[in-house]
Amino acid sequence: MDNKEKIMQATIDLINEKGEQMNGITIREICKKANVGLGLVNYHFGNKDKLIELCVERIVNGIVDAFYSIQEKTEQLTAFEKLDYLGNMTFTFLFEHDAVSKISILADMHAPKEDDNTHRTYLAYLPLMYACRPDWDKETLERKTFYLITVMQQSFLRHKVIKQLYGIDLTVPEERKTFHSAILHDILEV
Repeated sequence: MDNKEKIMQATIDLINEKGEQMNGITIREICKKANVGLGLVNYHFGNKDKLIELCVERIVNGIVDAFYSIQEKTEQLTAFEKLDYLGNMTFTFLFEHDAVSKISILADMHAPKEDDNTHRTYLAYLPLMYACRPDWDKETLERKTFYLITVMQQSFLRHKVIKQLYGIDLTVPEERKTFHSAILHDILEV
């Protein structure tokens, strides 16, 4: 494993260890865990924030890839139930990995890329949206899928405002499920 990969793996390990306290991760700590010199973080990544952003992207990529495997777990469900299941899985991940999720979403908003986590999530949802509404044309399907991903991201980022304005506490799993189901019904028009 080269030094760049050692640094990334050490950082991912520290993010997983520290969870929501990952702001306390230091370059010194990363380099010690990776067994590399201090200057290599700046050399390979520019700064600690960029390194953490790249590592978060890698972590979330793994989660998005896992979304594709839900087909096996949900064979008995209707298309809507599969979409609801995926949405609840997504929301649960967002709230259980608050710091990682914020970094991922905000990085995608700040510097959108064709293969960023938001787009990969969109691609995971697209076939399920189509299965729910095969009567929609391609443009409508893509637009509504984009709406769904955007609403979920904004709901997560603004969950305190949603609680204040609407009395819905998205940190509570049952309230989150009810809210997500309502979003699906609104967007799918069913």
